[in-house]
Amino acid sequence: MMKVGVIGLGYVGLPLVRSFCHSGSHVWGFDVDAKKVSSLLSGQSYIKHLDASWLPNALASKSFQPTADLRRLSEPDNILICVPTPLNRSRDPDLTYIERTSESIAEVMRPGQLIVLESTTYPGTTRDVVKPILDRSGLECGKDYFLAYSPEREDPGNQQFSTQSIPKVVGGMDPASSARALSLYGGVIEHIVPVSSCEIAEACKILENTYRSVNIAMVNELKLLFIKLGLDIWEVIDAAKTKPFGFHAFYPGPGLGGHCIPIDPFYLTWLARCHEMPTRFIELAGEINTAMPLFVVDRVAEALNDAGKPIKGSKVCVLGVAYKKDIDDPRESPSFKLMELLLHRGASVTYSDPHVPHLPRMRSFDVPELSSQELTPEFLGGLDCVLIATDHSAFDYGRIVSDANLIVDTRNATAAYAGRTKAKIWKA
Repeated sequence: MMKVGVIGLGYVGLPLVRSFCHSGSHVWGFDVDAKKVSSLLSGQSYIKHLDASWLPNALASKSFQPTADLRRLSEPDNILICVPTPLNRSRDPDLTYIERTSESIAEVMRPGQLIVLESTTYPGTTRDVVKPILDRSGLECGKDYFLAYSPEREDPGNQQFSTQSIPKVVGGMDPASSARALSLYGGVIEHIVPVSSCEIAEACKILENTYRSVNIAMVNELKLLFIKLGLDIWEVIDAAKTKPFGFHAFYPGPGLGGHCIPIDPFYLTWLARCHEMPTRFIELAGEINTAMPLFVVDRVAEALNDAGKPIKGSKVCVLGVAYKKDIDDPRESPSFKLMELLLHRGASVTYSDPHVPHLPRMRSFDVPELSSQELTPEFLGGLDCVLIATDHSAFDYGRIVSDANLIVDTRNATAAYAGRTKAKIWKA
């Protein structure tokens, strides 16, 4: 039986715990958030899209042990690090969570343990940051302990792919570490992709997310042009994707969200600056995507002005605060920036999101505590503008366009109702 410890029980760590439990492993789940540990111990999942039916049996059999006691890190044979890797105020990598976690491991390490970093980061982190901290234990990498990197590839809410079915890239610090890591994941994941080093595995993840960031920026920029030309960007994309080769569809939006695409490319630009090299594509993509919330709010102001109303004092409801449809994850969601900008212009702002009943406090945004509003006919009819920021399937768009007076749609969610509603619909 494999003995696995997962540090960080969030949107990456908890699905990983479930996968190892399903494989018959004995799993420790470590998190400094006592509320998460308490929730799991009671058999409850705080991630709505993650089914919790496996928890009671795992807890009863003690195959899963949630804990906030990092001194127990000496118990598992394999330790997987799934902690956040945010940016600091100057948009440089903040490796505080990785460093503190590595220090906690080093304090209690024992010979024979495998440590794998899964947090997204720049090439060189495992070798230059994690390894020196672990070496303080007095143990030798590749001989006394083993070290590898394997990037997470979770896509919250995606029903087509699971943790087990998504190919797993694995790169070790040395041949012995690679062998240990490949053996660990091979017992759980259907397809393993071995690579020659930790750096290749780290760069792989950054490439995946930078690819998406650059392509989303391209369609966001084209959206601005096509609106000027009176063209519908979504219809253009739908036509282009009928080509069976050489084209992959990306879609515009109100800005980037989630913990990956808005953050990870900047890890690469920082690394490039350290080597005195420019990364013009990545930085330009970042500028375009970061500017999208401001464009959307300008579009709201334009739509209100067309209706003879100033944005100051207008009642605007933002639909969706999760960063993508049908999940409850608000991390880096552009909806918070949209609300912040609207509030600064004097609008009266509310929101509705069936997956996020109460607005969480966000470190980076100045938004008050709000609760999700029910989209009754009376509520919708009393608004000056409905701003669709996240196109949740739970929203009844037919009823929304029937009851609202003005809609600004950033997701093409109302396309099926064009020309069949009293509401004036603006694309943004």
